[in-house]
Amino acid sequence: MGDRTFDGPVLVKNGQFIQELGSLEDAFDFLDEWPRERRGPIFETAFRACQRAYDGQIPLSVARDAVAGFARSVRILHEPLAPLPWMDGTKSGRGGVAV
Repeated sequence: MGDRTFDGPVLVKNGQFIQELGSLEDAFDFLDEWPRERRGPIFETAFRACQRAYDGQIPLSVARDAVAGFARSVRILHEPLAPLPWMDGTKSGRGGVAV
């Protein structure tokens, strides 16, 4: 798929775990696994946005926002109170993430 990484990941609750959707490929995998009986118009909008981003018709940010909107609509979007260490962009002296 090439480099189709989102500017920031979409975090979704998956049972007791948080799943990170950091790219268009992750979003497609997540949407493909979503139960057919729970799909609806918001799901379809998110899926179409991902397809259009893949085809280069819309920016990746639009697809990311559509996936986040779908996750919010089904109440699985996880919005951390503070940025997770690997998201804030602060680097230590050796290229790692500051703790």
